[in-house]
Amino acid sequence: MAAVSGPQPQFFGMAVTVDVVVLTIRDDELQVLLVERGVEPFRGALALPGGFIGPDEDAEPAARRELAEETALDRGGLYLEQLRTFAAPARDPRGRVVTVAYLAIAPDLPVPVGGSDARAARWQPVWSVLSGHVKLAFDHLGIVEYGVDRARSKLEYTTLATAFCPEVFTMTELRRVYEVVWGVSIDARNFHRKVTNAADFLEPTGERRVLETGRPAALYRRGPARTLFPPMLRGAFPPVPLADSGA
Repeated sequence: MAAVSGPQPQFFGMAVTVDVVVLTIRDDELQVLLVERGVEPFRGALALPGGFIGPDEDAEPAARRELAEETALDRGGLYLEQLRTFAAPARDPRGRVVTVAYLAIAPDLPVPVGGSDARAARWQPVWSVLSGHVKLAFDHLGIVEYGVDRARSKLEYTTLATAFCPEVFTMTELRRVYEVVWGVSIDARNFHRKVTNAADFLEPTGERRVLETGRPAALYRRGPARTLFPPMLRGAFPPVPLADSGA
């Protein structure tokens, strides 16, 4: 075998972590899951749940494990997708640390419980983070911004909105997801027309939910489609100011 000539690559020590942007709708607000760090660096500061990937562990299993260890959230039942890799050289004061960020979504998640190296865990309204009212450790503000933007964009072209809903839901509940995540006001009739015109977006269950006022509401579940055609574009709905929001 011929000897390899020319300059050889230089290898250096580097650690890899995962960080998870968990979004849900609670109290009629888009909220993100944060933990209070129990160790240095940034001890006592708020951050995204996450941690180091084990030597025999892939990134996605590590993300689910960290969620369970730091917040006691069930690993199953979450919509989970990889966002991107954040690798700025000075993003972590401990040294060269690259993180693989994930977006997770589920409906009305319970109050989290801190654990592992997180002293506490809590839901925080997204507007308070994006507006700077709540400060985050490391570069986690940028990761939250990226995750929220991904969620908002995917509502236009995919059926991701149903990930914020329970297994069966009303048309009004689905419309409210779009209004909360986008920060817009949507006409009910226009929304109903757009949703029902999107192929395989929803499936009627044939059942109805009795409401406190008005007629019983038809119940739906997520259909087989994963992309929306035609898409549901934000520009079709005028934005409205939300109280104290940074949306």
